[in-house]
Amino acid sequence: MTGLVTDTAMLMAAGLGKRMRPLTASQPKPLVRVAGKPLIDHALDRLEDAGIARAVVNVHYLADALEAHIRARKQPSVSFSDEREELLETGGGMVKAREAGQLPDPFFCTNADSIWLDGPRNAFRDLSAHWDAERMDALLLLVPHDQTLNFDGTGDFYMDGRGRLRRKIAGRIAPFIYTGIQLVSHRLLRDAPAGKFSTNLLWDRAIGEGRLYGLAFSGDWIEVGRPEHIARAEEAIGRG
Repeated sequence: MTGLVTDTAMLMAAGLGKRMRPLTASQPKPLVRVAGKPLIDHALDRLEDAGIARAVVNVHYLADALEAHIRARKQPSVSFSDEREELLETGGGMVKAREAGQLPDPFFCTNADSIWLDGPRNAFRDLSAHWDAERMDALLLLVPHDQTLNFDGTGDFYMDGRGRLRRKIAGRIAPFIYTGIQLVSHRLLRDAPAGKFSTNLLWDRAIGEGRLYGLAFSGDWIEVGRPEHIARAEEAIGRG
């Protein structure tokens, strides 16, 4: 675990993958193949490369297929957070796994369908190096527009010189995009509502308290949200 503040990451893999239809009509989005392997294997391989020993994967849509695919994985070792009865969204999913004792403090969290190409620094080690538990409830890995592929949105956050985040202003372009990767303190999850809810609720509280921070990613981030994104993603991965 050299260079890491935690040995555990949660992979958010329970979503319905509606934007990826028709490919997700018969398989969960994390099993959609890009460059010869399922999206979730890209994410798990990056965890293994970084030296992260444990992955907690939440499951809901076509959960049996996803569990069967990754159950035998050795590095990182995988456990599951079962949301078959109710899809809890991102915030509720983290709370369920924490309450089950699956997540240390802090822990990494990443979308199971994220694809990124590290720059000079490994994403997880870079987050670890900039983590400050006294000041931060969460540290989000962000990327500017010119380091993205397939992204056609207007951005998510503004970031000040100390790394503190605030939301984009409606109708304007924000310079930083959330990559789906973050380092999270249990403090962010305190007094959370029951059931399903978005992490945005907790982020907004942390912004108000001055405790939501960002880190500019040194590499490139690839969005794979729709079927037409796959070919361009494969070209970029092939170029390294």
